[in-house]
Amino acid sequence: MGYSTDFDNLVEGRWYKRWGVKFQWTSQHIPQQQLLSLIHVYDKVAADAVDRLSEIGSPPIAEPPHEADEKKPYRGMYELLQEHASRDEKIGKLWSDINTVPEWVDWEQLERGQKVFFRYGGPAITTLTFFSLLGGMGSARTVETLDRTGGFDVKVVRRRLLETMQHILAVHKDLKSIQPGGEGFIDSIRVRLLHASVRRRIMQMASQRPEYYDLAKLGVPINELDSLGTISAFSTAVMWIGLPRQGIYMRKQEEADYLALWRYVAYIMGAPHDWMATPESARGMMESLLVSEICPSAASANLANNIITGLQDHAPTFSSRQFMCAQTHWLSGRDLAEKLEIDRPSIYYSSLMLGQCLLFMAVCYINRSFAWLDDHNIDLSRRIFNNLIIKNKSKGGLGYKSRFLFKFVPQFDRISTERGAIVTGSGVFRPGIERTALISLISFSTIAATGFWYGRKFLAWALG
Repeated sequence: MGYSTDFDNLVEGRWYKRWGVKFQWTSQHIPQQQLLSLIHVYDKVAADAVDRLSEIGSPPIAEPPHEADEKKPYRGMYELLQEHASRDEKIGKLWSDINTVPEWVDWEQLERGQKVFFRYGGPAITTLTFFSLLGGMGSARTVETLDRTGGFDVKVVRRRLLETMQHILAVHKDLKSIQPGGEGFIDSIRVRLLHASVRRRIMQMASQRPEYYDLAKLGVPINELDSLGTISAFSTAVMWIGLPRQGIYMRKQEEADYLALWRYVAYIMGAPHDWMATPESARGMMESLLVSEICPSAASANLANNIITGLQDHAPTFSSRQFMCAQTHWLSGRDLAEKLEIDRPSIYYSSLMLGQCLLFMAVCYINRSFAWLDDHNIDLSRRIFNNLIIKNKSKGGLGYKSRFLFKFVPQFDRISTERGAIVTGSGVFRPGIERTALISLISFSTIAATGFWYGRKFLAWALG
């Protein structure tokens, strides 16, 4: 079958290939021009609320705190939102919206969706890191906003990513966490308010110096298309790109449950969500975004490389740069990885990635086959990820709970983020995922070789 790469004239029924993903263009897909109309639309409800909150209480800009300060009592945007919801119409509008549960929400289904994440925890986290976040830097227009915040500078990017992972873990923690007033719910609203504050800051700066940020060309910062792309990266891209590229395929019910969870997350975060009503429309949107949005720039390459440099040789994985490059090429695909200027991995490191995939496949497929083992694995994954990513600083975690303050503030003297210097790594010589991948590769290779040898012996006996 031939695949077209003519994305200027998309024809319904024709097959296309974009960034390694093959798909047939259907009525469920959205043309680029229709998607681009969303760059001038944004979360007006949160924007109005932040305008009022900044007048009432603490300003939406906070200096980067020391980690110890994160643990102190804090009266931030969310607390002000809760306090003044009954006193101000615009603040009350946001509070009412987020606390109104849509009719389509089925809490039992959302709880199943949360379990899906931890059922495939290892490959899901790997996908989020090396495809959703790193590969997502391929959206050059979205990167224009990230580039100006400084949050992806090589010195702070690891902490920035850990805070993102905190939000993701909280969303999947348990049913109470995602319901109004729960930990995942509050984190989602804090991120929504943070996005509104960043947007407000950049638009104010652009009004003073139009050359700082081209609103006509780039659209409103953190617009509806940006939000839509982010939700897709954390949901559909995990299900239909990241996991399959690691040899793992969700069951149909799991797909529906995971989509339902992230549709609700999109709703409370003020992002478009109706496109997630069915797997067919969700997949069509994901593939439409690959065509419309992924077109890497020089800034895209800088931020993508900073993610690798910022993460390498750190606990808990202790991954070398070479192994993370292999993970990026494997998950984001060679075409996108090369556009992001990620070093091409050697056969050795690609083989290690194969070993990791074989390990993930064995663990996930075996665990999900037995209900008691599945429940044990989900509970264990919850505790391990919470310890390694959030609680235990000595093992690579944050060591505190982030409140998603406005720490990375755009400034006129910082229009772009520089690429950090590359350093050599320790790789397989330290305990971590790289050594585990090597052991897995050797183990599966030994099993395969032994099976082949005994198979030949049996055939020789049977035919002799």
